[in-house]
Amino acid sequence: MKLKDTKAQVGTEGGHSSRKETCDGSCPIGKLIELLSGRWAFPVLYQLLQAEGPIRFGQLQRSVGRVTQKELTKTLRVFEERGLVKRQVYAEIPPRVEYRLTPLGASLSEPLCGLARWAESHMKQIQAVCPLR
Repeated sequence: MKLKDTKAQVGTEGGHSSRKETCDGSCPIGKLIELLSGRWAFPVLYQLLQAEGPIRFGQLQRSVGRVTQKELTKTLRVFEERGLVKRQVYAEIPPRVEYRLTPLGASLSEPLCGLARWAESHMKQIQAVCPLR
């Protein structure tokens, strides 16, 4: 899809359009950024997509990497509030909790995996401007 084919344009196209949108919160791209905000949002979503089903907290934390328990919990709670993740608690000792993407969360597969493919193919350029800390 080309940018000109979306309704999320900002500014004008070639100076011919009289319609200007600002990303003030009503713009689709602004809402998307709000929906997927947070340092761990993309890594967590990507790992949930890779899991292709329910995944336990510890498995998810190991697959994401350096995320702390506190940050992962916070990210998952936000995603649950926003309708991207479903949390299932089992009444067992010790308690078992599983996370899975909702249909809305799963619908991010194509765009998020597309961004991952882009990042993989441009890794050298990305690392040149964003060295690891």
